[in-house]
Amino acid sequence: MAQQIFSTCAVYFVVWWITLFAVLPFGLRTQAEDNHVILGTIESAPTKFRAARVVLITTLVSAVIYGAWYVSAHYFGFGFNSMPQIIPHYDD
Repeated sequence: MAQQIFSTCAVYFVVWWITLFAVLPFGLRTQAEDNHVILGTIESAPTKFRAARVVLITTLVSAVIYGAWYVSAHYFGFGFNSMPQIIPHYDD
């Protein structure tokens, strides 16, 4: 039981982490776009970084992705064994 819970959390964490990097640039306004470049920073630095918004959107999107994976794996039987094999297997 503990292994199943750990595996579920690990898969969700991987999905969340990948989704974070996909969601991170959404709605980002750079200092160059706002014509307010602070001395000592680069023009592509964000004007306002809204970490709470990014974490919330990432959590919601990753929950939907994980839910779709869970339904397809547990209710429809889709798993790694049902994917096509990319590397051919040669018998010796």
